[in-house]
Amino acid sequence: MPNGPVARGSTPTPSYRAGVIGLGWMGLLHDIAVGGDRGRYEVDDVDRPTPELDVHRRFYAHDGPGPQNVPHTWAQVLWDRPEVQLVAAAERDGTRLDAFGRRYHSESLYTDARDMLRNESLDIVAIATNTKGRADLTGLAVECGVKAIATEKPMAHRLDEADRMVQACGDAGVPLLCGATPLNHPAFAKAKQLLHDGAIGDLLSIEASAPKAQKQYWSYFVDDAPAWVVGHGDAPRRDTGSDEFAGQGVMVTAGGLAVHFRKGAPTLRLSGSAGEIVFGTPGLQLWQDIDTPGGTHRAQVPWPAPGLAPGYNAVYGLADLIACLEGHLDEPKNSGRRVAIALEVEIALKQSAANNAARIEMPLKDRALGLYYDWFR
Repeated sequence: MPNGPVARGSTPTPSYRAGVIGLGWMGLLHDIAVGGDRGRYEVDDVDRPTPELDVHRRFYAHDGPGPQNVPHTWAQVLWDRPEVQLVAAAERDGTRLDAFGRRYHSESLYTDARDMLRNESLDIVAIATNTKGRADLTGLAVECGVKAIATEKPMAHRLDEADRMVQACGDAGVPLLCGATPLNHPAFAKAKQLLHDGAIGDLLSIEASAPKAQKQYWSYFVDDAPAWVVGHGDAPRRDTGSDEFAGQGVMVTAGGLAVHFRKGAPTLRLSGSAGEIVFGTPGLQLWQDIDTPGGTHRAQVPWPAPGLAPGYNAVYGLADLIACLEGHLDEPKNSGRRVAIALEVEIALKQSAANNAARIEMPLKDRALGLYYDWFR
């Protein structure tokens, strides 16, 4: 058995040099860990445990059907893309760094991400570290000439950190993707196309079960800046450490579009004058008003291709970044700009709930405000 992924055969000369910072669950472990805890990793702990690793494990889409054969980690996704040359990694944990080197035949291994960024002339970097260091690493990556950046979720703890990330990448024309989520799948681009083509008439409102700044969908469909929010029913900080918004509320944009965050709602509902697009269980659904002899009735119609398939979150996130680099896309669907908007809306909802459902004007003036999360990637 070869020591690492099987050779990919004849491929184009790689166009992009890539590296990974942070070899935790989404950086490396998901595809090579044997058993172990697949739950929360305390990524700030330099002595955090590393599960048993198997550098020979294979997670390629062409090995067989089903999401279990799709690459999930940024390392594997970058390696699996023929025009990308995965050349380097940075990680404090020596066991994980050694596993990366053996699996991907790399000798460019660093315990300090700053050294990797300065030495390797990388085009694409995945930052899968602990949340608190991502803003600084993103800024340094831009300074070092990186052309496209993917971070894991959550994007950042504080608004000023998110601001710095978006500003640095925007000024340099660097596409920024923040999180491997289902929103990266092209089925959501199809949903937006249907919306713009009038498949459900005029968009009347958006509904979501929660703002979910670390895994949002609604902000992809909002084109105007948030103007104000009202929130109520938030919960105190949980024992896990999380103070993510736990109540209900509404955000209204400068153009008058309302986004409702309501318990019991599907993950996402786009309500139009002639139909709905719903994301929940199962998948994406399209409902349209149909004229019948008995009158107009709203009925579910087949979802047009492409349909949503699970497990491709990082695969299509990288596809969006490359599409941006090649001039086919203005920004990733799950762009840092959109995630930063969701973060600010969630923080504003908390501010409103803490002040008896007061109307909170946006943008927020205090950019030091932030959220604590009860899990890390």
